[in-house]
Amino acid sequence: MIYSTWTETAECLEIKSQIEKLNRIILFNDDVNTFEWVIECLMLYCQHDAIQAEQCATIVHYNGKCEVKTGSLKALKPICETLLEKGLSAEIN
Repeated sequence: MIYSTWTETAECLEIKSQIEKLNRIILFNDDVNTFEWVIECLMLYCQHDAIQAEQCATIVHYNGKCEVKTGSLKALKPICETLLEKGLSAEIN
């Protein structure tokens, strides 16, 4: 019974540490890019479907920012760099 509790606790800690390692790409509102361009970029580079991309673009417009992708830093860095190259305002958090 003690071993079982220890194993469950270790598994929970491992899952928690994996969750904590996830980073996020935050997309920020700007006065330059059109809704259509933001939606297109989210679909191409973040693998959003059309509805998700439109929802994120709307959130960015009204709230000033939106989390558009989560993952490891290694996976997110090239995506964020591409978004920046395409003229969007984004950062990894």
